[in-house]
Amino acid sequence: MRGTLPERAGPATVTRVSETGPHRGTPTTADTRLSTMTTLRLGGPARAVRRCRETAGLVEAITTLDRAGQRCLLVGGGSNLVVADEGFDGIVVLIETSDVVFGSEDTSPYVTAEAGVGWDDLVAATVESGFGGLECLSGIPGAAGATPVQNVGAYGVEVADLLRSVELLDRRSGERHWVSPSTLELGYRTSNLKHRDDQVVLAVSFWLNADRVSMPVRYGELSSALGIDPGATADAEAVRDQVLALRRGKGMVLDADDHDTWSAGSFFTNPIVSDDDAAQVLDRIAARVGTETRVPTYPADGGIKLSAGWLIERAGFTRGYPGPDAPARLSTKHTLALTNRGTARTADLLDLARTVRDGVHDAFGVTLHPEPVLVNCEL
Repeated sequence: MRGTLPERAGPATVTRVSETGPHRGTPTTADTRLSTMTTLRLGGPARAVRRCRETAGLVEAITTLDRAGQRCLLVGGGSNLVVADEGFDGIVVLIETSDVVFGSEDTSPYVTAEAGVGWDDLVAATVESGFGGLECLSGIPGAAGATPVQNVGAYGVEVADLLRSVELLDRRSGERHWVSPSTLELGYRTSNLKHRDDQVVLAVSFWLNADRVSMPVRYGELSSALGIDPGATADAEAVRDQVLALRRGKGMVLDADDHDTWSAGSFFTNPIVSDDDAAQVLDRIAARVGTETRVPTYPADGGIKLSAGWLIERAGFTRGYPGPDAPARLSTKHTLALTNRGTARTADLLDLARTVRDGVHDAFGVTLHPEPVLVNCEL
């Protein structure tokens, strides 16, 4: 049986695979444009940028700025940020911590990573070290510290399924403490860490499977590609390779030469419709697309979950909308991604987001909500 949250970060048995090195300071960087720090490549300048490569330095930077009354924006992988063209009137703190430690507790393996570790780098490290569990979350951009905030998920697995503990900095008291998943109120693409800034993720710890055994593969597209029955397990490396292939086919693996990946990933979350409203919404969908069309629905607490991408397409927004000359477009591979074609401004992207959101609402009476964090801008 897997153990409970340790009082300290140190496990009984550990193997350290990377070190942050002697980077105790928080040097500033000359380039303050947020467009250089986000996967959308959008966003104006900050007043200054401080790079933090050690957790101790990160804590010191945040507490020093807080005590001085300085606004600060914490940026890890920058994959879930939409920053205004006007930028951010404050200090950007770049989280570049990189320590990864493997351990075991009561014979159950786990991995602990500092917040700045690249998420896919962490997934790759677990598979290469002979473990399974995180493989369905391969290829997701961003840093490890953001994953419990969003309760990141893909291909039938989400962070909540494997999360062991999270180290937080309480900005009010300046104290560091570890918390268990049960305290985070993890839900569909959310937690009680989202839309607040008084708690900062410093490190995350995940349970793993021994012998490179994957999580049960429940996502139909993935199990079919692997040639296994839904719910079966497989070799984690094979699952990771197939997940990366599927994501690349949808433009969801970062590639500097592919503008379809200049995005914040899925821009809208899949909407959840309450039980009280479900029948009316499904009737409205049927009236538009025909009663013979199968509407993909999934069970959700208090209602049903619909596919945002499916609704966007059925509302008339095709891949590549609004056309090849537009600076911001829907991905040519995946209608759920809003992309910068190289010359876009944040204003262009937000205009496109509003058009899609309003179009889906007009067609089906369903309101789509953005998944990225909006900085100094709004829909």
